[in-house]
Amino acid sequence: MAGALRLVPGGLDVIAFGSIYLEVVFGALPALPGPGEELFTEQFAFSCGGAISIASAASAVGARAGLATRLGGDLGARLAEEHCARVGVDTSVSRRVAGPTSGVTVVLNFDEDRSFITHMPRRDDDEPDATWWGEVVRARRPRWIYLYATGAALGVIEEAHRVGTQVAVDTELGTIGRSPEVVLECAAASDLFLPTQRELSSLTGTDDLARSIAALGAPRSTIIVKQGREGATVARGGRLAHSAAGVRDVVVQDRTGAGAAFAGALLGSLALGLDVMAAVEAANTAGSSAVARLGAIGEVDLSAQKSTLA
Repeated sequence: MAGALRLVPGGLDVIAFGSIYLEVVFGALPALPGPGEELFTEQFAFSCGGAISIASAASAVGARAGLATRLGGDLGARLAEEHCARVGVDTSVSRRVAGPTSGVTVVLNFDEDRSFITHMPRRDDDEPDATWWGEVVRARRPRWIYLYATGAALGVIEEAHRVGTQVAVDTELGTIGRSPEVVLECAAASDLFLPTQRELSSLTGTDDLARSIAALGAPRSTIIVKQGREGATVARGGRLAHSAAGVRDVVVQDRTGAGAAFAGALLGSLALGLDVMAAVEAANTAGSSAVARLGAIGEVDLSAQKSTLA
């Protein structure tokens, strides 16, 4: 059964809502292994990903960041809590539950891209996360919240706007393929929508950036299109502005978590009062740093952990 939230006094600039993952990351593979084939690589790390990546990146630029997720007794959850304690991310807005909560993801980096195999533990309850996310928003009233576009997210967005909190919405190709209308509705309700260029094209059916942004039908939202090593394009008030400022020339190790690092640094910078183009520059730098390491938050040390993944 889910435990009570441990809400504590104090303002937060950014709260990231979502799941967390224990990452098992393999780098520098020449290709994916075929049936019965075994490949070897010297590049390997354990890491954590998901909502923790956004909160960590926001904290790294100096914002007061919180992580709102389900935390159980499994290895991924314990590593996430230890990391948050080290980097100053507030986990008091998370929910303590019995049993495992974090997913386990194997990341295979090859041919300048990566593939994933993921396991999510079965939950003991059917309560939507958005039910208690709204409670967190009401209690803490952060400057910004970050969440993925889902039908349940719409209620959280409404609650955030009622208490004066701004909302950043992200998306991914799977949700766009299953429920494009939900993504469009969340984008229109958000203050900030953060698709990649590929996601935006998939959502709107056109590769033309200006037409894609117009097709979103989100006139109140600022749209920031993540474009990897090319930087990002900002659309607001009918105008487009591109920025590659802050992008660094790095050796790419693992693209996992680069978009999350971009988003966290962006929101943290906005919360601290930077204008949007300066915030994009900080976000570009964070994204560049993310791809230069293995794992969404970089390598974590398992040497002090004695239990299994269960």
